[in-house]
Amino acid sequence: MSDDGSLGSNVTTSHIGGSGTVICYSPTMVTTEGIWEGDNLLDFSLPLFILQIVVVVGTTRILVFLLKPLRQPRVVAEIFSGVVLGPSVLGRIRTWGDVMFPGKSLLTLETTAHLGLLYFLFLVGVEMDVAVIRRTGKKAMMIAAAGMALPFAIGTATSFVFRHHVSSNVHHLAFLLFLGVALSITAFPVLARILAETKLLNSDLGRLAMSAAIVNDMCAWVLLALSIAIAETNGSMLPSLWVLLSGGVFVMICFYAVRPAARWLAERMQDGEGVNDFHICLILTGVMLAGIATDAIGIHSVFGAFVYGLVIPNGPLGVLLIEKLEDFVTGLLLPLFFAISGLRTDVTRITDPVTAWLLVLVFVLAGLGKIAGTILIAAFYSLPFREGFALGFLMNTRGLVEMIVLNIGRDKEVLDDESFAIMVLVSVGMTALVTPVVVTVHRPARRLMGYKRRNMQRSKPDAELRVLACVHNARNVPSLISLIDLSNPTKRSPIFVYALHLVELTGRASNILVVNNSTKATHHRPRHRLGQQNGHIFSAFENYEQHAGGVSVHTLTAVSPYPTMHEDVCAIAADKHATLILLPFHKHQTVDGGMEATNPAIRAFNERILAAAPCSVAILVDRGLSASGSSATSAARHAALLFFGGPDDREALAYAWRMVEHPGVSLTVVRFFLLDLDFPSPTSAAAAKDSRAITIVTDSTHEQLLDDEYVNDFRARNAGNGSVTYTEKAVRNSEETVAAIRSMECIHDLYIVGRSQGVAGSALTAGMAEWTECPELGPVGDLLASSDFAMMVSVMVVQQYVSAAASPGDGISAMIDSPGQQAAQQYLNNANQRMSTAAFNVGWSRR
Repeated sequence: MSDDGSLGSNVTTSHIGGSGTVICYSPTMVTTEGIWEGDNLLDFSLPLFILQIVVVVGTTRILVFLLKPLRQPRVVAEIFSGVVLGPSVLGRIRTWGDVMFPGKSLLTLETTAHLGLLYFLFLVGVEMDVAVIRRTGKKAMMIAAAGMALPFAIGTATSFVFRHHVSSNVHHLAFLLFLGVALSITAFPVLARILAETKLLNSDLGRLAMSAAIVNDMCAWVLLALSIAIAETNGSMLPSLWVLLSGGVFVMICFYAVRPAARWLAERMQDGEGVNDFHICLILTGVMLAGIATDAIGIHSVFGAFVYGLVIPNGPLGVLLIEKLEDFVTGLLLPLFFAISGLRTDVTRITDPVTAWLLVLVFVLAGLGKIAGTILIAAFYSLPFREGFALGFLMNTRGLVEMIVLNIGRDKEVLDDESFAIMVLVSVGMTALVTPVVVTVHRPARRLMGYKRRNMQRSKPDAELRVLACVHNARNVPSLISLIDLSNPTKRSPIFVYALHLVELTGRASNILVVNNSTKATHHRPRHRLGQQNGHIFSAFENYEQHAGGVSVHTLTAVSPYPTMHEDVCAIAADKHATLILLPFHKHQTVDGGMEATNPAIRAFNERILAAAPCSVAILVDRGLSASGSSATSAARHAALLFFGGPDDREALAYAWRMVEHPGVSLTVVRFFLLDLDFPSPTSAAAAKDSRAITIVTDSTHEQLLDDEYVNDFRARNAGNGSVTYTEKAVRNSEETVAAIRSMECIHDLYIVGRSQGVAGSALTAGMAEWTECPELGPVGDLLASSDFAMMVSVMVVQQYVSAAASPGDGISAMIDSPGQQAAQQYLNNANQRMSTAAFNVGWSRR
C-alpha cells in the first residue's frame, strides 16, 4: 500500500471466503533487494518459499531418523512432519504460523505440492504393471476382493448411522464412495517399501501381498474417480454420466494412442538406441497435459497422471524415468504435500466426541474386516494362520493414496475439518502398526529339520551340491560360472545353483522395480542400468545351464541395504538348504595386475556372512579364473590346495576332492607340517603307530587325528588318479611357510585354502596374521591375494560351517550340530583304527 492507504498500481487484491480478509499481492515482491537495504526476507515470496521447503524437508528427515529404530516406513514420518508443522503442534505458537506459514504463502506452497503430487502419482503408475492383473492368480485376486469388499460393506452399513455427524451438505452416494475408498484402500507404494525393509519382498507372502495390492489399488482408483464425478456434479445423473464417459475416453486414448508410442521408445532402448532429451521432455510434459485433461473433465488431476504412468512400459523406459525423477520428487516436492495436509489437520477442531469415536470405530472395524477377510481366504488356500494374519495387516497399509483421498474429500466438502483430522490421525496410526505386527507375527517355517548337509565334508560324494552364488554386478558372473564348471557337475553328482543378484536398497522405486522385472521372461527383462545388469546376470547363468550337463540354475534377486543384506542371504541359504555360499571378493583385478576395491560395503557384507552363515562359505578372489569363461572343459586347469590343518582346510580339501573328478582339472595337494625332531611328519607318525597303543587326546592331537584321517582317506580313494599329486613340506615357522608358498611353480590357475588353520596349523601361520590386510581371507588367503605376491593366481578361501553352540577347541563337535558328541567319538575311533593301514596304501612322492 502507498502512504495514503491506497493500493499501488502493481498490487492486486483478493477476498478469501466470506470473512472479509483482503490479501494484497505485489508482483515486485518476489525477490528481495538484500538485507543491507533493510528488507525482511520473509516479506518476499521466493525467500519464504525456499525457507519453507528447507523447514519441511529438514523436519521430515529428522522424524525419519527418529522413527527408524521403530521400523516405521518413511510415509509415517512424512505425515507426522506435516502434523507437527501444522496448527496441531507448532502452529499453536501464533508467531510460528504467522512467520513461517502466513496465509499469503500457502497458494504458492500448495500449487508446488500438487505439482509434486502429480509427478509422484505418475511414478506410482510407472511402478505398476497392468499386465500383472492378468497374470495374478486366483489367490491374489480373492485376497484383493475380500480386502475391499468387507471394509466397503462396513463403511456402507455405518455411513447411515453417522452421516449427519460428518457431512450433511453433500450427496449421500458421494460420501458413501469416499468413505468406502478410504476404508478399503491399500497403499501399493508404501507396501512395496515395507516389504523390502522387512525382507519379505522376495518371499511368497511378499509376492502375494504385492499382487493383491496392485489389484486393490486399481479398483480403488476407479472408485475414487467415480466418487469425484458424483461429488462434482452434486449427484446429478446426466453430468455424472458425462464425467464418467469422458474419463473412459481419456483412459482409452492413453492405452491405445500413448502406449504404442511409449512401447516404440522402449523397443529402441532394448535395441541399444538411447532415448534423447526431447523424448524425455515430451513424456514429462505429457504428465501435466494428462493432469489438465482430467481436471477439465471433472476428475482430479492426479487421476490423469496416474493413468498416464500406467501406459509407460514397465521396463527400461520406466526405470529411466524413475531414476531421473524419483529423488527430486520424493525427496523435495512430495514432503510439501504432507506439509499442506498437516496444515489442514487441526486436532483442536475435534470437539464432538460422538463423531470422533464413531470414525475411529468404523476405521477399526474396517481394518479388522480386512484382516478377517484375508485370513478366511488364506485358510481356504491352506495358508498358515500367522501368514494370513500378517497378510491382513499388510493389506491395511495406508499412506499417500489415503491422504490424497482425504484431501480430495475435504476439497469437495465431503468431509469437514473435524472428520478430516480424525481420519488422518487414525490412518497414520494404522500404518504405524503394520511393520511391528508383521515382524512379530510372521515367522516363516524354514523346514530346517532335514537341513543336515551344511558343509561339504559331511556330504556324500554323489549327493547334490546346493550352492548359493552371490552376485553384486555382472563382473562377478564369469568367475563364478568358471568355478562352478570346475566343480564337476554331472548327472550322477549334480550342482543346484541359486544365482542371487544382490541389489542395494536405497529407498528408490527403481531398485524394487528390478525384483518385479526379474520374474518375467528373458525378452521382457529391463535393459537399463540396474535392470539391464539384472537381465545380463540371469541370462549368463541360464545360458550356462543350457550348455552344461548336471547343473540346475534358479535365479533370485534380493533388495536390501548393505548393513542388513547378510540376513537376506543367510535366510535364503537356510531356506534352500544350501551347502555352500559363494561370495565374490570386494576387490577386482586392474589392468596392471593390482587389486582395486569396488565397494567397501561389500567387504563388511562378506565379514557378516562369515559370522552368521548357516552353512560353509567360500570367498573367490578372481585374478584370471574368468578369462576362459565357459571353456573350462576344453583346456587343462591346474589347482593347488594348501593344507595346514583344521576344519576349514578339511572343507577346502572336500571341495578340491570334488574338482578331482573333472577330466580337465589337475590337483596338487601340499600339506604343511611343523618340522620337529620330536614330532615326525603325519605320514611317518601314522606308519609308526601301534594300533594297540593308548592315545592321550589333546586339542592339538585331536585336530591332527581328524586331519590325518581325512587326508589319508582322500589319498587312498585317489591312489590311481594321475591328475592328483600329493606332497608334504616341513617348515619351522611362518617365514619358512611364506618362502615355501612363494617357491611353488607358477602353473596353477586356482589356489584353494582354508580361512583358518586350526590348532595344529596355527604355529605355521602365526607370524603371517600380524600383517594381514584382509582378515576375512585368513593369513594364507591374504598372502595369495596380495598385490605384491609374485603369482597372479585366483584364490578360493573356504570356511567350514560350525555350530553356533560349539567352541573352536571342540574338534569335530564344532562342525556338526547336537547331538555331536557320539558322532565325534565314532569319528575319532575310526581315525585311530584306520590311520596305520591307510597311510601305506599310497606311494606318492614326499618332498
